[in-house]
Amino acid sequence: MSIAAMTPDSPVLVEVVRGDLVECIHRARVVVTGADGQVQFSLGDVASPMYARSSLKPVQAVAMLSSGLDVEGRLLALAAASHSGQDYHLTGVRELLAGAGLGAEALQNTPDLPLDEAARVVWLRAGRDASSLTQNCSGKHAAMLRTCVRAGWDVGSYLDPAHPLQQAVAATVDEWCGGHSPATTDGCGAPLFATSMTGLARAFGRIAGAGVGPAKLVADAYREFPEYASGDGRDDLALHRAVPGVVCKGGAEGCMAVGLPDGRGVVVKVDDGNARAVLPLTAAVLARLVAEPAALSPLLTRPVLGHGRPVGEVRVALGALAGL
Repeated sequence: MSIAAMTPDSPVLVEVVRGDLVECIHRARVVVTGADGQVQFSLGDVASPMYARSSLKPVQAVAMLSSGLDVEGRLLALAAASHSGQDYHLTGVRELLAGAGLGAEALQNTPDLPLDEAARVVWLRAGRDASSLTQNCSGKHAAMLRTCVRAGWDVGSYLDPAHPLQQAVAATVDEWCGGHSPATTDGCGAPLFATSMTGLARAFGRIAGAGVGPAKLVADAYREFPEYASGDGRDDLALHRAVPGVVCKGGAEGCMAVGLPDGRGVVVKVDDGNARAVLPLTAAVLARLVAEPAALSPLLTRPVLGHGRPVGEVRVALGALAGL
């Protein structure tokens, strides 16, 4: 099914302005759920299946903790991360693996270079190639391997959808997101499940509002060590620092999921997958939901450059969130 057929009613929510003209537009969808799981606000189709991509990682972390993963704090944040490949991230991944008696050679995620530009340059100048260690999902994969060791499961087949670990993840996605579609393969090689935006928002609200159990451990890890869940200069980190108590995770192709400490959940999905539209839209939604939105003001726009200087901005379209 084409995206045009799937989302015929997605409104124009973000515009790109250069000079005095709107140069480009982005259609997107938004859902806000209450602590009771009911939809409080929505724009576009928020009920059809979609791939949350890495935004699903906190739910996967809940599944791993429930299956025997034995980490908290910064290592748990890294287990649910799309990290930037900075030195402290790589040190943490090695620590996750070493605690299970494994080395980086056990990782089966797709080799890649660090996301962080400076870290990538250092890595390449040292004469090193793309690596599973430096790929942004290596924390999740290291945690999956450690979970398998703790549970007594085979580590060589941990990415097989029929593996007990992936069956546990699927069951957790069902429980927390209200069901899932059959798995495909994510960019890192792990099974990927489709959920609805509404189901994902409910899951994030539930995680952020949790008072006990694995979900609280994940929420606490994200709140105390948000830099381990993403990295310097990343959208997720900016949102964590702007709104105390949130749990947020971005995903590829224009997804951002946020849980508020009072149990509300927010999911934003940009239909064309362009990441530049995600932060302004998410910040604009959150600015209408939190008591002190001033810290979000710098995140409401992105500069559009001309010859190296700002000549416009990426911003939420006027009136786009009316009613929220």
